Amino acid sequence: MLAMNYRGPRRVRIDHKPDPEILHPEDAVVRVTRSCICGSDLHLYNGSVPDTRVGMTFGHEVCGIVEEVGQDVEKLKVGDHVLVPFNIACGRCVFCQQELYGNCHESNSQATAVGGIYGYSHTAGGYDGGQAEYVRVPYANVGPTIIPEGMHPDDAVMLTDVVPTGYQAAEMGGIQPGDTVVVFGAGPVGIMAARCAWLFGAGRVIVIDHVEYRLEFVKNYAPAEVYNYKELDDVVVFLKQTTDWMGADVVIDAVGAEATGRAMQTLLGKKLHMVGGAATALHWAINSVKKGGIVSIVGVYGPIDTLVPIGNVVNKGLTIRGNQASVKRLLPRLIEHVQNGVLDPKALITHRIPLEEVSEAYKMFSAKLDNCIKPVLIPPSARV
Repeated sequence: MLAMNYRGPRRVRIDHKPDPEILHPEDAVVRVTRSCICGSDLHLYNGSVPDTRVGMTFGHEVCGIVEEVGQDVEKLKVGDHVLVPFNIACGRCVFCQQELYGNCHESNSQATAVGGIYGYSHTAGGYDGGQAEYVRVPYANVGPTIIPEGMHPDDAVMLTDVVPTGYQAAEMGGIQPGDTVVVFGAGPVGIMAARCAWLFGAGRVIVIDHVEYRLEFVKNYAPAEVYNYKELDDVVVFLKQTTDWMGADVVIDAVGAEATGRAMQTLLGKKLHMVGGAATALHWAINSVKKGGIVSIVGVYGPIDTLVPIGNVVNKGLTIRGNQASVKRLLPRLIEHVQNGVLDPKALITHRIPLEEVSEAYKMFSAKLDNCIKPVLIPPSARV
């Protein structure tokens, strides 16, 4: 099969790899119809996530047709068109029983934190992802969800990560009616977090980024107030000033390990990889939220130490919440929102690119060329 092949930092190519096989009675093999490149894939691409091994296939946002099922798979049949949540979850462990599917203990049993994730380095289990013609899907009775009749595949693939992650970012903020919500990052997840903040009753939504076309997009899509931090003397002072010097009620970090904006964080976290990422957005979040406020983190950071002002967290009495989105828990509600027109996920997709051009797609998305918000890869069989 054709599959994306990671060859080292900033080097990916299309290659031929063996077709996946059923390795366990609860496995399925899915023929991919859509797979996205995620902003968190860029952390892998740029070498920011430990133990990302040469030869790996990325891709944790996938939908496709069931081609084969193991003998213990009861909830799927060959021919079903399914969306595959990025969490690989067993459905049985103590964490899955709490609906913490992003922390499944069985799918990544060597880890103490995250569960298994498709195509996301060996820190997340070492599973190959779906930027390919086919993908092996473990625990096929648990994660894959049949796409409702009439739902566009572009909407379905966005329900595997972007929509639930943005929604959970707002949910973890504990937004109360009338709250001021600040979102750092106008990538797809930040855009969706800003849109979903209104669903929880926000009275004001502000988005901070430095890429003008992304700010223009979220201003219209969310809609939200938008500010380019490069045009502000001090981001934190500005946000205090615009909130009557109180600070925002809720701040969402949708940036993660490769934030720009502070020279020391950039040097240590992005250039030298001495810490688990450049925590600039997290600094700004902690310092611009009000006393007693909530910081919600969905931006990806590495597992090693990260430089954050923990003293300010304690002295301000902040609540910090973060996790990988529990896609399976959120899907029923989010499917309803899409079907009712409350959310329009496919509007974020700006580029539909043949799988064979995966290298060019990564370069474009990483460099923020051609006003790219969200690229989707289409395998040959899905273009017929």
